[in-house]
Amino acid sequence: MQSLHGTVQHYAWGTTDAIPNLLGVPADGRPFAEYWLGAHHVAPSRLDGTTLDALLRERPTLIGDRSRTSFGDQLPYLLKVLSARHALSLQVHPSREQAQEGYARENEAGIAPDAPERTYKDDWPKPEILIALEEFHTLSGFRDPRRTASLFAGLGVAGELASVIGPLTERKGPAALAEVFLDVLSLDGERAQLSELVCAAAMAHKDDEGELGEFARTVLELDEVFPTDPGILAALLMNRVTLQPGEALFVPAGHMHAHLRGTGIEVMANSDNVVRGGLTTKHVDVTELVKVVEFSPSDPVVTRPEPVAPGVDRYPAPCPEFDVWRIAPGTATVTVPGVGSARILLVVSGTAELAGRDETLPLGRGGSCFLAADEQATLSGDAVAFLAASGVR
Repeated sequence: MQSLHGTVQHYAWGTTDAIPNLLGVPADGRPFAEYWLGAHHVAPSRLDGTTLDALLRERPTLIGDRSRTSFGDQLPYLLKVLSARHALSLQVHPSREQAQEGYARENEAGIAPDAPERTYKDDWPKPEILIALEEFHTLSGFRDPRRTASLFAGLGVAGELASVIGPLTERKGPAALAEVFLDVLSLDGERAQLSELVCAAAMAHKDDEGELGEFARTVLELDEVFPTDPGILAALLMNRVTLQPGEALFVPAGHMHAHLRGTGIEVMANSDNVVRGGLTTKHVDVTELVKVVEFSPSDPVVTRPEPVAPGVDRYPAPCPEFDVWRIAPGTATVTVPGVGSARILLVVSGTAELAGRDETLPLGRGGSCFLAADEQATLSGDAVAFLAASGVR
């Protein structure tokens, strides 16, 4: 077991205080958007004078045999703290096959890794799970198109938007959503002003109760950050979800989403691949978007962890790249799960002591550590911690 030190990402949408408070470092006015713990080459974590990716290259047996068989000699997951002050871009992540094909294609085309038009930063998929540490707001998947049409009608703008949203009632399911979503991204000329019309109409309904009021407030929330952006209309095709602390939302490949605000733990496959679909000044590759997005309507599935032992709960994560546990020992001493895989543990509150065969490691709030695949350890103390491991062990 070794203490681990992550990397902060200062993206513009981040909050200024949540991650500094967790890590016990001064807030300096900059946005602290994400704190990465893992071995991704863009921002590997540090430990004992080296980086985690370098350590695993030198000693790949630390990863675990089954994980190496499935994913090669690299850690298959990345654990993050994410803290959003306002909405991120509409985005989707590719499947493994799509990532491998897209990465190879862009390499063959000679697109530089840091080029703004680059879509694939690596050849990995990026399924992910977001676990709320506080009330967390997000957009997840597409609402039933007829419900969306009725919400626009509730704002009183269905007539003015008929040329754009007509397919929501004229066509069925995925075809309706795909047509409207892609049409919205290409709005120009007079039609580009439709988002302003919707924002003006939303003002009259911002205090309404129920789904219409939430719909109107979502319009205004997005307009504050992306004024007059046609992507607002694309976002309004999606389900809004509010997670309470401890609740989680799994995001599979092809699932359009956009986090709105809040702080949470995010565990994902070891990838930085993002295909953007609006609400951004960055490159939007519409051709690639059509290939990757699953336009079928769906109802969000909010999950809570399942008890597996006293003080240890596991979050359902239907992918092979990672498993996630919440550990809260209380008055007990608990066995750290995930043996057979390299693991990363992060303490989010309280204090803990990690004990192995011949050593102990104290961990306070914001402290994290790396455990090799064959290390068996126990955790005690009043801490609440999150643990990630490969989904195959």
